[in-house]
Amino acid sequence: MKIKNSSNAKNINNPYRINSEITADEIKVIDQEGSLIGTMSVSDGIKKAQSVSLDLVEVSPNTNPPVCKIANFGKMKYELQKKQSDAKKKQKIVDIKEVKMTINIGKGDYDVKLKHTKDFIAKGCKVKISIRMKGREITHRELAEKMMSDIIESVSDFAKTEFNPKLEGMQYSVILVKC
Repeated sequence: MKIKNSSNAKNINNPYRINSEITADEIKVIDQEGSLIGTMSVSDGIKKAQSVSLDLVEVSPNTNPPVCKIANFGKMKYELQKKQSDAKKKQKIVDIKEVKMTINIGKGDYDVKLKHTKDFIAKGCKVKISIRMKGREITHRELAEKMMSDIIESVSDFAKTEFNPKLEGMQYSVILVKC
């Protein structure tokens, strides 16, 4: 059983309405060179587009009256896909690495965690440092705050904080980014 899409619904891959899909009574029409022809009915606009073997494409549906352009819709759709593909290639995905500690961490473990933090930031990742407090350790929050300030001070030559350290439940955390 086939389900047909209604002609008024916009296709997910196609943000534009073309030809008979345009629902407005009157539209502003722009020709293929980019100059404004004027305001006319949709049927007149479609006739003008068909006279030059092109499509009438609604480019600005939220204006009053909507703006339509006489263009080759296949070419427009191809260029839109090409722009989206280029944008996807150029986007940079930033990983967030998390380094977890407790307030009772030993000096050797602390140094290793800071070394890992430095490596992650050198690779371009953001680093979330979490100091977890277990049980009654929450009553000694000042120890976690002092430890966090020491960490921020020791990484200050290669990283900066994205926001001030904050307490989230039983853990004190901050996100570090490259300077």
